[in-house]
Amino acid sequence: MQGGKSLSKKIAYASLLVALAMLFSYVESLFPLPIGIPGIKLGLANLVVLTGLFFLPPAQVFFVSLARIGLSSLLFGNFAALLYSLSGGVVSFLIMWLLKKTKVFSLIGVSVGGAVSHNMAQLMVASLVVENKALFFYYCPFLLGAGLLAGMVMGGLAKSVLPYLPLERKRA
Repeated sequence: MQGGKSLSKKIAYASLLVALAMLFSYVESLFPLPIGIPGIKLGLANLVVLTGLFFLPPAQVFFVSLARIGLSSLLFGNFAALLYSLSGGVVSFLIMWLLKKTKVFSLIGVSVGGAVSHNMAQLMVASLVVENKALFFYYCPFLLGAGLLAGMVMGGLAKSVLPYLPLERKRA
């Protein structure tokens, strides 16, 4: 019976994280950053994936990320939103998971790696979709800077939130 209780707890955590990430995505879409560069966001939903990596198995956090992307695109976006979000989300998750696994990077470092890789993956997809390589080189400095800043902010938030979560920590 103990295995069933543990599975139920993991499903409940994952469901809660999907709902929270969707809520963060929706709230963020209501308040775009007024900086004049299209596509730059803070990445509030990434906060959920980032913290999830520190107390759930990676496969479960990956599911949370994919479920949030799929459901948010279905409810609030379109196929283009799905394409960009999926490319950024998958690459970002893999980079954060690998950086965390090395045990070399801090929580903020993992977050910055995820944010920058998310932006670069989306920029690569955008360049392919519009068939314009110059787009990548034009936006790259702006998105690198935005990823660095957003990653530091989300990493700092995650660092301040994690100690207060009433969850059993997964051993690193």
